[in-house]
Amino acid sequence: MSLIIPDEFLETARISEADLKLEIAIVLFQQEKITLGTASQFAEMNQLEFQRILGHRQIPIHYGVEEFRQDLRTLEANNWR
Repeated sequence: MSLIIPDEFLETARISEADLKLEIAIVLFQQEKITLGTASQFAEMNQLEFQRILGHRQIPIHYGVEEFRQDLRTLEANNWR
């Protein structure tokens, strides 16, 4: 699925495309809809960088066994080795 966000929206909201993707990733992670790995991947940053941002915002990192397994499946699906 592709989502097209008009440049005018980004200008009106005074947010860059990268920052909007980060905000979406953070919200979905907070709501436990996606894992830490998926969120950082969506935000196009490594997990450590994403974790630092969460820490600055005082957002707890919930990362259990199931999240770990899901991240492994995501990595395998993307042929990461």
